[in-house]
Amino acid sequence: MAVLADGSIVLLKGKKREFLVEVSEGELHTDLGIIQLKELREMGHGDSVTTHLGHDFVIQKPRTIDFFRHCKRVGAPMIPKDIGIIIAYTGLNKEDEVLDAGTGSGILAIYLGSIASKVITYERNAEFAKIARKNICATGLKNVEVRYGDILSEAPQLKEKFDVITLDMMDASQMIPFIKNMLKPGGFVVTYSPFFEQSKDIREAMGKEFSEVRTLECMERDINFAKGRTRPSTRAIGHTGFITIARL
Repeated sequence: MAVLADGSIVLLKGKKREFLVEVSEGELHTDLGIIQLKELREMGHGDSVTTHLGHDFVIQKPRTIDFFRHCKRVGAPMIPKDIGIIIAYTGLNKEDEVLDAGTGSGILAIYLGSIASKVITYERNAEFAKIARKNICATGLKNVEVRYGDILSEAPQLKEKFDVITLDMMDASQMIPFIKNMLKPGGFVVTYSPFFEQSKDIREAMGKEFSEVRTLECMERDINFAKGRTRPSTRAIGHTGFITIARL
C-alpha cells in the first residue's frame, strides 16, 4: 500500500462527519477533536486516524462526488443528477476533447475531466476562475485547463475542435451559431439553463443549426425504507435546470 505524500488530498470518513484535507504539517480542528495531518504521511488509503478526543476517521481516496460536496463553491454549480445526464447522453469517453463554458466552481469540469482526455473550460469572472483552478488542482487532474476570458469573444478565433461542448451560461443561445465550426463530426453540444425563457431561446437558436435536438429535465427522490412503511421521501430535488442536447 502506497504511503501518502505531502500535498495529497484525502477524504477522512467518520461515522457522522467527513472532511477533505491535504496531507501537510497542519492540524485539522473539528468538533470531534484535532487531527495532526502529518500523521497521515505514514498511512495509506484504508488506514484510520484518531482525533485527540478518540474519534476515528478512515482515510479514503476522494472521488468526484466528494469534491462536489467539499469544494469551495461560487454561484449555483450543476449537481450530479444533471451532470449524469450530460455524460450518459453524449457518451463521453476517455478519447474525447471537451470545451466547457461557464466554469463557475469547476464542478462540471472536474466530472468531465475525470473521464475525457482533455477539458478546456472558460470563465469570464476572474475570482471564479481563481477558485475553479484551486478546486481542480486539489483533484490532481492534469487534463483540465481553466482559461479566464469570455467564450463569446474567443469563439470566432478558436482553432481547436471538440467532441463535446457544454455551456452553462445565461447567454448560451448567442454561442450556438459558432458551435458547428467548433465540433468534430458527430459531436454534441449541451446547454444547462434554469429558466424556460432561456431554454426557449436556446431551442430556437439550435433549430437553425441542428436537426437532432432534445430538452430534458431530471428529478431526484430518495426512497425511505422502514418495516411496513417503505415509500418515496417527502423531500426531493426538483427542478434545477433544463438540459438541451444537440448533435452535429
